[in-house]
Amino acid sequence: MHKVLRASIAVVFLLGWVVAQAQQAKEDYLDVYIVHVKPEKRADFDAIAKKIAVANRGGKGDAWIAIDTVYGPGNRVSFISTRHSYGEIQTAQEAFLAAIQKAYGKGTDKVFQDFSQCVASDRSEIRRRRWDLSSNAPTDPAAYAKLIANSRYLRTAAVQVRPGQAQVFEGILKDLKEAREKASPPLTSLVSQTVAGTEGTVYYITTLQPNMAGFDGIPTAQQLLGDEGYQKLLKASADTVVTAETSINRFNPDLSSVPEEIASLAPNYWTPKTAMPVNAKTSTPKSGLVNAKETKTEPDKN
Repeated sequence: MHKVLRASIAVVFLLGWVVAQAQQAKEDYLDVYIVHVKPEKRADFDAIAKKIAVANRGGKGDAWIAIDTVYGPGNRVSFISTRHSYGEIQTAQEAFLAAIQKAYGKGTDKVFQDFSQCVASDRSEIRRRRWDLSSNAPTDPAAYAKLIANSRYLRTAAVQVRPGQAQVFEGILKDLKEAREKASPPLTSLVSQTVAGTEGTVYYITTLQPNMAGFDGIPTAQQLLGDEGYQKLLKASADTVVTAETSINRFNPDLSSVPEEIASLAPNYWTPKTAMPVNAKTSTPKSGLVNAKETKTEPDKN
């Protein structure tokens, strides 16, 4: 009997370990393409990026959400896609290029050239979603889709951490996570960490709101942690953080190609009333959603 019991317990622990490993192995990434648009070319950029989004949607290519920085570096536009593996990044790039080529044919290269001429600088990043550091994060795809669909603004803190201090900084994030989850109402914040495309280690902490007024009700770190906890946070931050930038961004549906599960929840907002140009074969498309454009100078979306 004891042997059977021990064997049963061993099986339970083994199954738990297998499930934990499987969950750990399933990664979520953000595939991000960031451009700084030449100020004098912003109208041209918007027109070209909009045509590219329309072509991509029509050809059932990739999916991404575009955001404009409204408080932070001027004329910065980011194109963000969710991925579940590195292999999925390449597959999505190929689907995007196929959709654009289907729409523009031999004019595809010209479209990418026109796009690049509007851009002062660009870069691509891969960020790993840190659900373990996020607060009150959606627990399933439907809840995540609802959060995105009903949001319009994002406030993001980008924090670069000193070499060797990642674990200490993650301790700070875990303290904030615990405090946010005890707050009333609970506050949702989403954390990601760069794994490619930047120097050093950068964490992104984002909160989403339906409007700017939504940020008024968010408690400060001092209110969440209390005076003693806040002083501890300040000391730890001084020892671990190199730079920190907080920006406020706004979704841009016209330049986006959102997944159907998001668009269907707020179609009037997420589905722009735009038709494919009649002369698409000789017109213009979007950033080459190619994180690492390996051969050409195509714009590199996500």
